[in-house]
Amino acid sequence: MWRASAALRHFLAATTVCGVVISGCAISSAILLAHIASRVITDPAAQTLSQWAPMLSILLAVWAVRAVAHWLQARLGQRGASAVIADLSGQVLNAVTACQPRQLAAQRDAAAAVVTRGLDALRPYFTAYLPALLLAAILTPVSALVVGLYDLKSAVIVSITLPLIPIFMVLIGLAAAERSAAALAAMAILQARLLDLIAGIPTLRALGRATGPERRIAELADAHRRSTMATLRIAFLSALVLELLATLGVAMVAVSIGLRLVFGEISLTTGLTVLLLAPDVYWPLRRIGVEFHAAQDGRAAADTAFALIQDAPPAVPGSRTVTARSAVIVLDELSVAGRDGPRPHDLSAVIHPGQVTVLTGANGAGKSTTLQVIAGITAASSGRVTVAGVEIADLESTAWWQQVSWLPQRPVLIPGTVADNLTLFGALADLDSAGAAAGFDQVLAELPDRMHTVIGSRGVGLSLGQRQRLGLARALASPAPVLLLDEPTAHLDAATETRVLRAIVERARAGATVVLVGHREHVVGIGDQVIEVAGAQDLHHARV
Repeated sequence: MWRASAALRHFLAATTVCGVVISGCAISSAILLAHIASRVITDPAAQTLSQWAPMLSILLAVWAVRAVAHWLQARLGQRGASAVIADLSGQVLNAVTACQPRQLAAQRDAAAAVVTRGLDALRPYFTAYLPALLLAAILTPVSALVVGLYDLKSAVIVSITLPLIPIFMVLIGLAAAERSAAALAAMAILQARLLDLIAGIPTLRALGRATGPERRIAELADAHRRSTMATLRIAFLSALVLELLATLGVAMVAVSIGLRLVFGEISLTTGLTVLLLAPDVYWPLRRIGVEFHAAQDGRAAADTAFALIQDAPPAVPGSRTVTARSAVIVLDELSVAGRDGPRPHDLSAVIHPGQVTVLTGANGAGKSTTLQVIAGITAASSGRVTVAGVEIADLESTAWWQQVSWLPQRPVLIPGTVADNLTLFGALADLDSAGAAAGFDQVLAELPDRMHTVIGSRGVGLSLGQRQRLGLARALASPAPVLLLDEPTAHLDAATETRVLRAIVERARAGATVVLVGHREHVVGIGDQVIEVAGAQDLHHARV
């Protein structure tokens, strides 16, 4: 975390300074208070308040400085926590979005849990645990050293009893860390299942299955509750053990001082000073044990975040640019590794502008993956794809994406108005004709506020067919010279499909490079070139 976040480094530096001030004030106040109390008890002449006004003023000033240092440390903790959480969340989002689509699908649930809720648990880590840890590293050894300077016997008692606290902290902490990791995993699974259930409620209700999945959600919620309660039990028991150890340590020092005061082996000033300093020797370690459990959820989330960041592929941005219009796209023995082998496997083809190229083949053969490679979203495992002689991997991504209009199987729709979704990827050339070709003009006529109708995430509020027509209208109205269309006529009726295919052919005849994925005879029939895509175990060939 020190290397990953500059905000953490600034926070630790400021918190360390506050810890030094707090430690100095704690030791100074103990020495001053012991001196004042012993003089009041042993010197009958020193009974008036005016005689102690200077010393009391200094003591009050020390207490005021300590209170201000504690307040400043807490304030810095809140600001540092917010900065580090925002920093790590941004790094996780950048790392996950840089992944290949298949890797992104595997990491989506973990990343969502970490960014939306997991990293928020780091706040107790910064506001309570880290300040306690730094204070223990400063105040405990300094207090023990001062105790040794005043009374060696008390220092021996402290040196024997003090190591018991970190020993028990380690033993209890190992169990707490395991429980926190289990709770985070349960939360990630529960969140993913809930989101999937909410997204699929319309489909489940249509199929009459809306009353089944809640049992699984209830089981996951019970598992998360049991894991959380187990962590709380460990926290409460550990707090009791640490409090008992610290109390016994201070009690042993107090008994030793009391007996030696009775026999006159130690002065009252020395005894009171050591007695007032003894709690400051144990208190920081006891506080670490208490705050440790509150910080474990955040640490578990941070470990998951760092795993996601480290798993991200190294970014190697391209720098070259090409003009896609009238450029030939060449697939040269293209292969992309999948779970069941390369899909596609050794695919070679030449895609000419002004023509409609149709990718066909069995499900899972790699047709959509081929479009993703051409779009520059997925990297080829072997072989290459070139545009005007330049490899896709060497192209500057933003410049290339501005020349590509990509329609995936599920169009990308964001929460907002219909107009926001139409202009999501930039200005549109001819929305009226594209909307008419995609049948989107009929969709607009059915919407209550037409272009200003608000839809939810992934197009909630629109039917599957309406979402497809919205994505088609956006793709066909784009002025991009390269059109990549994945099953463009899915969820469309026959009449609309005919209009869409006619519009696709017109875009190709106007000079655009059109590559689409299709199975049905009407879609394959418009292809000037039909390329059959196959996996590693199948043969592939191009039919012109």
